[in-house]
Amino acid sequence: MLQFEQLKSDNDLKEVIKAAFDADLSVSGAWGYTQELSTIIESSEVPVKQLEHMLASMRTYIEMNMTLPREERYGSINLNEIEREQIQVDGLIYDMVTYEITAMKEETYTAFINAYKEGLGKEGFDITEHFDQRKKATITRSEVYWFEVHQVL
Repeated sequence: MLQFEQLKSDNDLKEVIKAAFDADLSVSGAWGYTQELSTIIESSEVPVKQLEHMLASMRTYIEMNMTLPREERYGSINLNEIEREQIQVDGLIYDMVTYEITAMKEETYTAFINAYKEGLGKEGFDITEHFDQRKKATITRSEVYWFEVHQVL
């Protein structure tokens, strides 16, 4: 399975999110790799599950794209929740959420998009083969994200 370097956090989660995504979120803590390094959701104007998905997507995009050299970057990054468990520890409530992540190399994805745009509607363009090749080029990984949520319940 592909491994991506875990993001470090120096209690600057909110600032990193603002700088990278221009989003003002009421969060603190770390990037959610473990319960001890959970992302603390202090408040939310959107449903908590939606915010958790957004935060997981941000972490994943930083890991798989923003921190890598151009030729190693991934695009077409999608997360789908596959499991969720709410855990109470020492009076704190955590959501432990597992996401299935799919992506493909950014350069490969761009080539597929261009081939699709150029070929669609033209004789000889095999759309079934095109999507079969895209599927073969896609990687899948599974990651757990920890969120401390007692403040927003």
